[in-house]
Amino acid sequence: MSKTIAIVGGGPAGLSAAELLSAAGHAVTVYDAMPTLGRKFLLAGKSGLNITHAEPYEQFRNRFGASNERLRAALDAFTPDDIREWAAGLGTETFVGSSGRVFPTVMKASPLLRAWVARLTAQGVAFRMRHRWTGFTGKALVFETPDGPLTVEADAVLLGLGGASWPRLGSDGGWVEVLREKGIAVHPLRPANCGFDCDWSETFRDRFAGAPLKSVALTSAAGRFPGEFVISKHGIEGSLVYAHSAALRDTIEADGKAILTVDLAPGRNEERLARDLARQNAKASFSTRLRKGAGLDGVKAALLREVLPGVARLSPEKLGTAIKALQLMLLRPRPIAEAISSAGGIAWEEIEADFSLHRLPGVFAAGEMLDWEAPTGGYLLTACMATGRAAARGMLRTLE
Repeated sequence: MSKTIAIVGGGPAGLSAAELLSAAGHAVTVYDAMPTLGRKFLLAGKSGLNITHAEPYEQFRNRFGASNERLRAALDAFTPDDIREWAAGLGTETFVGSSGRVFPTVMKASPLLRAWVARLTAQGVAFRMRHRWTGFTGKALVFETPDGPLTVEADAVLLGLGGASWPRLGSDGGWVEVLREKGIAVHPLRPANCGFDCDWSETFRDRFAGAPLKSVALTSAAGRFPGEFVISKHGIEGSLVYAHSAALRDTIEADGKAILTVDLAPGRNEERLARDLARQNAKASFSTRLRKGAGLDGVKAALLREVLPGVARLSPEKLGTAIKALQLMLLRPRPIAEAISSAGGIAWEEIEADFSLHRLPGVFAAGEMLDWEAPTGGYLLTACMATGRAAARGMLRTLE
């Protein structure tokens, strides 16, 4: 027997749930505050949508930190291979990049989203845009709409409202207080996969903001990873920084600051650097000795000088140590509105195994609303879709 289902949030979690629920014959309506669906999905795919990752699944399923176990069943039921097969079924073939990240061959999100929405429409899903959810009246949902307040009753509800990153695209975290008023524990939303502030000098900032540091390695409590990052006018950003962001953010919250160790020459060890630097003509300029002895110039050399103003006076041995382990002081994460994603959300103790909220019978939650985080690389999108589908299966069992 067909039931009415309301899905609040037209992002990957909500649309994934709508796909399964409508295929099962239920009357599904998706409500979203924005004029169009999947706005964050589209922006994320503007320069190439990273839909998942091709690393061995045993590694993939352990990229979610403290939430690994809670997400495991959902991910097991919708693996990276499954998401690639799903995309192919919508006419979007994928390929594995050199980093192991998986992208659509067309390197765009819009064709995939269009095909997805067309499939949902064909399955009978209705979409109500510019409908901002403001809470409950009894068990009914209340929306602000262009035509005034709207009250909606449904047999089951899925909340897929996202976190608080990129709020101009719709995920503004406005749902937090609504749920807290219902007695549901929600951990504060914090920036994840974000940049950090550094106390740059005006000269360094003006000259090097936007400059990439390539072929470096960064070390923090998260581990040591090679790659590249970018100097920003505020500090540092980029995918290599994002790999460390959770550990750095947590350290700053605990200690008020964090140290990120930069290896400016990962291809050489300290002994070789000291030897090569010692061979340089003592009468040559420091820039020349650094370039010829260590292969550093441009923004790398400038960063070394910025962090260690007296670096030109160091011995070859100490200079080699500084190049291999330059300690960069980070003051604070960039604001959550600039972050790729957010940490925090509905506490796991509020969520049943089927992704229902035990304090709100008939209401389920999925995606970034839940208290989990993951690095960039396809993990975020896969987990959002996997939890949306897991919540849909829970709803189907409840409705039956």
